[in-house]
Amino acid sequence: MAPLTNLIFASSILLGTMITITSSHWMTAWIGLEINTLSIIPLISKPHHPRAIEAATKYFLVQAAASALLLFSGMTNAWYTGQWDITQLSYPPSCLLLTAAIAIKLGLAPFHFWFPEVLQGSSFTTALLLSTVMKLPPTTILLITSHSLNPTLLTLMSITSIALGGWMGLNQTQTRKIMAFSSISHIGWMAIIIIHSPELTLLAFYIYILMTVSIFLTMSTTNTSSLPTLMTSWTKTPMLSTTLMLTLLSLAGLPPLTGFLPKWLIIQELIKQELTTTATAISLLSLLSLFFYLRLAYCSTITLPPNPSNKMKQWSTKNPTNTLIPTLTSLSTSLLPLTPMMLATT
Repeated sequence: MAPLTNLIFASSILLGTMITITSSHWMTAWIGLEINTLSIIPLISKPHHPRAIEAATKYFLVQAAASALLLFSGMTNAWYTGQWDITQLSYPPSCLLLTAAIAIKLGLAPFHFWFPEVLQGSSFTTALLLSTVMKLPPTTILLITSHSLNPTLLTLMSITSIALGGWMGLNQTQTRKIMAFSSISHIGWMAIIIIHSPELTLLAFYIYILMTVSIFLTMSTTNTSSLPTLMTSWTKTPMLSTTLMLTLLSLAGLPPLTGFLPKWLIIQELIKQELTTTATAISLLSLLSLFFYLRLAYCSTITLPPNPSNKMKQWSTKNPTNTLIPTLTSLSTSLLPLTPMMLATT
């Protein structure tokens, strides 16, 4: 794909995201989401492989259904209340429709089945966009309308996402599918606290993006698409394998790494809200995700003796990615001491 074409699609994704996150009207929010969807589909189908075409078709159908539900939710609310403002969502059926629409767009359980398949059929760069940038507009709408959502429904969907994200990732061997189930689990953590503390949801989302970008860039650089290739990556790029291991452990939420911070604060806030049972449940369910994160970290540190077909690559600082990955890894593993400052801002 020509550089100009890539620039047009990237600009369209940025434009759609900005329209959605800055809009206060249902119609403009819907337009921004549609621009995003139409911009990412050519990037998904770019490899011209049957798997990529299948992923693009699934993504289009799912996102079209979710956008239709979101628009119908806004229209129904406007019909009964006369308000097109996103913050004035008060009609109960509209709230349920919006929750379902955003759950489909984010990949929250039980509407998560499309996400692993689409990520598996995409390139690493497109998978990175789908896991980070494309989740920003629906997350913003969820934050704006958090006061109108059904707490019981959102909590059930969040706990189910955390459970399924960990359970279904246990037997996966493809790294993109593992990252998809990891994303489902993390979105569950963000959604469960959004009604009680939207600031914590935003903090968890920022840290999730930081760690996910670092992991996808590392996997893209080493071309690590499955566990067998991950096991041989150490002899080719030992530095990247080390950074990948640290970031995976941070994504698992192990202290004293950065990924422990949002989980710690979310559990603390749930206990303050007298939701100790919910906090205990999600803490135990996160152990499922911890298992496959540890498996990935273990595979990334397996060492093999050098051989003619397995030569170590030379590290070059001329490539911007090679400079960016260590920076992102440092941030993904060492932000926990800034917890007091983050608590003061939230």
